Amino acid sequence: MKTRLWSQDELKLAFHLYCQLPFGKLHSRNPKIIELAGLIGRTPSSIAMKLVNFASLDPGITDSGRKGLGNASDLDRKVWGEFHADWERLALECDAILASHGVNPVSNEIGDVVVDARADYEGETRSATVQIRVKQRFFRLAVLASYDMKCCMTGLAVSELLVASHIVPWAIDKKNRLNPRNGLCLSSLHDRAFDAGLITVTEQHVIKVSGRLLKGKSNWLSSRALCDMHGKRIQLPARSYPDPEFLKYHRTKVFVA
Repeated sequence: MKTRLWSQDELKLAFHLYCQLPFGKLHSRNPKIIELAGLIGRTPSSIAMKLVNFASLDPGITDSGRKGLGNASDLDRKVWGEFHADWERLALECDAILASHGVNPVSNEIGDVVVDARADYEGETRSATVQIRVKQRFFRLAVLASYDMKCCMTGLAVSELLVASHIVPWAIDKKNRLNPRNGLCLSSLHDRAFDAGLITVTEQHVIKVSGRLLKGKSNWLSSRALCDMHGKRIQLPARSYPDPEFLKYHRTKVFVA
């Protein structure tokens, strides 16, 4: 039987899914893989194999001694290279491809963006709102998957309390808004403290707490939840390590030393 070649749209959807699944869940029994297989008319095993092919191209995987299958195609490499240079394009193009198959991933999901689903948006405003939701959903899932759905500071593993926190703020660096290396998986509390510059992470992945909090250690919440983090190392992700330049920006421009 002649092997069916992968189309570029199918590869985009596969890579899109790869970014949103923890490395340990790239297997044919994963419901997300089964869902995509049914959508594009392939077997779950073939989808899982393609995802592991992408893993063989991922420095975050290979640099740690893990390996993918190692037989990625030229088209696999092309898709990998194109979207690593343009994460927003990946999110929006794949959303459009899914829509052509009758799938609306965001539907009424809010994710990290507060959007009133009941509001009657018009024209460009509505389009912009939908695009923001698509982008934020991708970023959230990609970052949480990289950190195996756990806060990198506390180990908290309750998804409802986890946030994909931007290292360089959303408004500052448009090009890297959706870059998973510009994200940390944090609890809601630590995300707020990080956003406010009350905690930071050094380029060596060490947590630093602002003197403003350290001076007020008598407060139980400040002491136990935040100040006790000072000097500890974050739990590094399985892939998409935080970019040192992004960490340096936060430490020097956002952190309140």
